Amino acid sequence: MRPLLAACLACLVLPAGGPAQTPIRVDVSLVNVGFSVRDARGNLVTNLTRDDVEVTEDGVPQNITFFGRSGDVPLNLGLIMDVSGSQQSFVKPHLKHLESFLKSVLDEGDRAFLICFANRVRLVSDYSSSGRELVAALREFEKAKNIQEYPIVGPPEYRILGTAFYDAIYEPANRMFSDGTRGRRALIIFSDGEDNSSAHHMLEAIEAAQTNDVALFCLRYTEPARNGRVTARNKYGAGVMQRIARETGGLDFDAKADGLEEGFRQIGAQLRSSYELAYHTSNPSGDKTFHKISIRAKPPGLEVRAKTGYYSR
Repeated sequence: MRPLLAACLACLVLPAGGPAQTPIRVDVSLVNVGFSVRDARGNLVTNLTRDDVEVTEDGVPQNITFFGRSGDVPLNLGLIMDVSGSQQSFVKPHLKHLESFLKSVLDEGDRAFLICFANRVRLVSDYSSSGRELVAALREFEKAKNIQEYPIVGPPEYRILGTAFYDAIYEPANRMFSDGTRGRRALIIFSDGEDNSSAHHMLEAIEAAQTNDVALFCLRYTEPARNGRVTARNKYGAGVMQRIARETGGLDFDAKADGLEEGFRQIGAQLRSSYELAYHTSNPSGDKTFHKISIRAKPPGLEVRAKTGYYSR
């Protein structure tokens, strides 16, 4: 049994003497936070202990009930692929890099799913522990003559235009991590950050990720206009992807400038070198307000990257 599950036993309610298959209820006051730490040179720090960090919520110190490194807890990963017109040629030349990345980050007990979106969000592969299976599913999707066969994630709203970027974050963040599985949660998003058909907006997408403790890693590919200049919409999309990564404790990369391989390398390093902590909030659960989280590393010169807070539903 993983250490995180053991640490959460205190917040499981089971009838005395009940059988093992008895349904369990999780104490919603338990707040989970994933985070990474870097030194002054930008190198990831991997040797911290519970005593090296402190966490506050709305400025009030919280008692850490669980602390672990990335290797102590399973990884639940989602790949979110933009297949709208501006992105169709983006990932295809790099499928070998994608497969190598998945092979390097998915250990025993880890799992990942694949979603593709244009104006609708579709599940291409449910959870799998095999990077090869996920890449094969993406290849099959690209060759599919009828993508209507792939299930829609979220309600089937009527849509006119072509890119539902925010829905492609909001729906998986709420639905794909709702089975109660503990561990690290992350979405890797391949897109230019531009949207014209979502039912949700940027702040709702950020809220969904923060509430479900999902870090957003953005691999941004922006195709400029024919004259080679970046448009206002291009700048908007870049700003969106930078913000959603920052607000959720993830990273943002310009894949056209730096290459997907470098982005995969840095994302993989952070996923393998992150920490998880949990605490019982001192605030009332379900008060429908935003609670600001701050994690500080006590050793000097260290910088923590984590989500900025969460909405208590």
